[in-house]
Amino acid sequence: MNRIKEVLEDKGIKQKWLAEKLGKSYNMVNSYVQNRRQPSLEVLYKIAQILDVEPEVFLKKNLK
Repeated sequence: MNRIKEVLEDKGIKQKWLAEKLGKSYNMVNSYVQNRRQPSLEVLYKIAQILDVEPEVFLKKNLK
């Protein structure tokens, strides 16, 4: 599962809300969540800040 999607679901946050906070379109955020596009590191760090998680959550390889 995509980590952005996982964090959004865990926190009960909608993609539309994240898009508004990021200043990006819903379609762009949805592309990140669906792994159709990868956000730049700058955007990834901003997402982490908005969602109040460490950026490493999105950068570490899933070892599960």
